[in-house]
Order: sequence, then structure tokens, then C-alpha cells
Amino acid sequence: MTRDLRNVRLLPVEGAAAPLTDEEEQRFRAVLFSELGNEIADRGQARYPAYTPEDRRRLVEVAHRLTAHWGQQVFVEAEDQTRLRLHLAGHEASPKTPEAPPRT
Repeated sequence: MTRDLRNVRLLPVEGAAAPLTDEEEQRFRAVLFSELGNEIADRGQARYPAYTPEDRRRLVEVAHRLTAHWGQQVFVEAEDQTRLRLHLAGHEASPKTPEAPPRT
């Protein structure tokens, strides 16, 4: 026996973030532009968490805006699955040396 389900709505997952409105998205990107831009200007690099594909898209877009604003390329690279690094030329990450195995 098949039943018709009417007026069924999916409940939001508890703790899940709701998508941002267009205005919230613009304000968030403006804050990222300012804060990350200041950190990159001071240190030549900035690290920021990027847990979702949308987070990564935001950071790449901010890097493009900073490049256009400064006239100097801002590079983006993934440090791991959850963190991106934005940096200027000359501030590349040093190659990681393999760690020595622990002594027993």
C-alpha cells in the first residue's frame, strides 16, 4: 500500500548553517577582504579555514579581488583538507622535511 505524503517538509539539520543571503554574503566577503588583506600586507601570508566548497570559493574570490586591488598576484594553496593559505610571491611555504621516526 502506497501513501501520498502531502505538506511534508524537511526539517533543517540541527547545528547546520543556513545559507547566507546575498547581502550577508557581500558583507562577509568584504570582512574577509579587509581582514585577510591586512594580514597578508603585514606578514605576506594568511591562513583561513575552508571546510566547504563554498568557503574555498569565497577565499579564492577574495584572493582575486586582492590581486586586482594591489596589482600584485595573491596566490591560494591548500594546506590540508580544511585550511587554505593566501600569500604573496616570495612567501611560499618552505618544503616540509620528513620527520624523524620516534626513538624507542
